[in-house]
Amino acid sequence: MAERAPLWAVFVLPLLLVAVAVVTAGFDALLSAGARSGRSGSLREASVRATSPGREVLRQLVQQPRRTRASDVSLTRIGTALLPVAAVLAAVVLPLGFRSLSDLPEGVVWFNAMEALAWAAVWMAGWGPNSALSLIGGYRFLAQGLAYELPHMLAITTAALGAESLRVGEVVDAQAGLWFAVWMPVAFGIYLLSAMAMAFWGPFDQPVGRDVAGGATAELSGADRVLFLGGRWLLLVVAAAFGVPLFLGGGHGPLLPGWAWTVLKTTAVLAFLVWVRRRVPTLRMERYVELAWVVLTPLAIVQALVVAVVVLNR
Repeated sequence: MAERAPLWAVFVLPLLLVAVAVVTAGFDALLSAGARSGRSGSLREASVRATSPGREVLRQLVQQPRRTRASDVSLTRIGTALLPVAAVLAAVVLPLGFRSLSDLPEGVVWFNAMEALAWAAVWMAGWGPNSALSLIGGYRFLAQGLAYELPHMLAITTAALGAESLRVGEVVDAQAGLWFAVWMPVAFGIYLLSAMAMAFWGPFDQPVGRDVAGGATAELSGADRVLFLGGRWLLLVVAAAFGVPLFLGGGHGPLLPGWAWTVLKTTAVLAFLVWVRRRVPTLRMERYVELAWVVLTPLAIVQALVVAVVVLNR
């Protein structure tokens, strides 16, 4: 069972998540700049593009917010603020090594419940501006959520089944000898796919697709846009980090302290998700829905049944 973190960690957790999200965004921008400089051959151009996310944030913060006609400003702002809040609340059950802010008895369920807040946040951010394109983006995320949620829920439940507990700390303890990713590879793979879909990342970025001018973010500007896109990065970081205690043994590992193993494993998962973004094109929504219902869900059920048989025969 994970130990409880000290009270001051309540204030440190959001800052730590923001720092990791900023570093990940910078790494992603650096890769993009490197790829473009490889085509243009200009190192100076690459360095300028690598710093463009920071300059864009500053530009948005000083920009006069624009509003569409008859927009619901309150709904839009609630949606943009709710996305980072949902990510931070989901992170309270994440152990750093073997210590978490709150090792809830139903920690796995808590994490899944916070995703529902993310659903509401993206939908409200898309609905509030009273714009067709942003509304399409919001509804795309709902459709994507309905497709990924069942296999995602089965995947994280399979890890809880293997540990015979919904407490995240006990899931980590159950992997002291063997990581769940080794004998639950299907559940782990499905979790990584659903983690990208949860953060509408990589091949699952249709909710903010270019074909609808940015979808849910089409009408966002100024601080609203910074908060929403920052919340997306936080959601990606938290989704990647939660795969570590569920399937990669948490803080278990030789020589290094538990917190160091957690950081290394989370970095590896984040690097993989950033790599996937560049290697896999965006999936059309109907193809992903078909994949989720016809392929991923049956595979997740079979994986859960295999784990159940193993647990019953221990």
